[in-house]
Amino acid sequence: MADSERSMATIKDVAVRAGVSVATVSNALNGKPNVGSAARRKVLDAAKTLGYRPHRAAQAMRTGRTRAIGLVLPDLTNPFFSQLAQAVESKARRLGLLACLIDSQNAADAELEGLSLLAQHGVDGIIWCPVGARLPRLLGALDRPIVLIDRPRPGFSVVHANNAMGGRLLAQHALQNGHSRVGLLSGPRNVQSAQQRRHGFVSAFPDRIQIAWEVRVGFDGILPREAREALLRRRGATLVVAGNDLIAISAMRFLHEHDVQVPADVSIVGFDDISWARIVTPRLTTIAQPLGAIGTRAVELLHECMSGAQAQNPALMLDVSLVERDSVRSI
Repeated sequence: MADSERSMATIKDVAVRAGVSVATVSNALNGKPNVGSAARRKVLDAAKTLGYRPHRAAQAMRTGRTRAIGLVLPDLTNPFFSQLAQAVESKARRLGLLACLIDSQNAADAELEGLSLLAQHGVDGIIWCPVGARLPRLLGALDRPIVLIDRPRPGFSVVHANNAMGGRLLAQHALQNGHSRVGLLSGPRNVQSAQQRRHGFVSAFPDRIQIAWEVRVGFDGILPREAREALLRRRGATLVVAGNDLIAISAMRFLHEHDVQVPADVSIVGFDDISWARIVTPRLTTIAQPLGAIGTRAVELLHECMSGAQAQNPALMLDVSLVERDSVRSI
C-alpha cells in the first residue's frame, strides 16, 4: 500500500480489513476489556498494516479520555528513577499511551504543583512515587486512577520491591563474609522503603550482628557531617551498609579521598543496583531491584484501572536479589 493511502486510513478501513464492527475497533484501540483477544489481535494487526493512527485530540473530545498518563518521580538525577521512568515510558508507548513526566525534585510543593498540572491537562491516570510520608491535600480531588510505585500507602494500588527481603539478604551476606559489626548509612526516616530495608537488615540476626553506629542520609547521596565523621572513625565496623547505591558510592568516594581503601580497610554494600554500581571502582555489591518489571507492571495495573476493570493485583511486591561484586572482603 502506498504511503498516501496508509496515511489516510480511517477507523472504518480498519474495521473492514479486520472483519469486525467500528465499535469493536474503537473498543480494542482504546484498551476496553469487552473485546476478545482474537478480535483485538485482528484489529491491531489491521491497524498496523493500514498505518492507521487515531486522532488523539478528536478522540479525547469524543470520549473524554486523553490516552495520556502522568508519571511523578522524586528525583531524576538519581539513576534509579531515570531507569524507572524509562521502563514506564516504554511500556506506556507499547500500549498507545503518552507518559507525561514530572520531576518533583524531592520537594512536597513541587510534587503538589506537578499533580495539579497533570489534573489540569486531563491525564487518564497517574503513576506516582511519593516524596515523603505525608500525602498532598490535592489527592482526594484528583478523581482518576492512581498507582503508587516503590513506596506503598494504605488504600492505594502499588507495585514495589520486597525491601525487607533485600535487607535480610545483605545481613546474610555480611555474616557469610565474617562481618558482625557494621555501620549503617540508613536512608531517610520519612521514606517507607528506606525503613523496610533497615528493618530487614537489623531484624535478621539481632544476636549476631552488632550495629556500631548509624546515620540517616538522604537518597540523593549527599553525606552530612555526621556521616563523614562516622566513616572516618568507624568504631570497629568492618562493613558499611548504605540505604541505596548513591549513598554507598558517595561513601566510597569520600573514603578514597581520605586514603581509606574499599574493601581492604572497610567493606561497603548498597541497594538498588543502579547502572553506576557496575562501573565504580571497586564495583559495588548491592541488592538488585527488578526496575523493568516494576515499571511495566505499574503501567499494566494502571491500564486495567483506566479501562474500568477490577485490578487483579492491587498490591504487587516483587522479589529482589543479591548481586555480589568487589566491594566486600571476607574476614
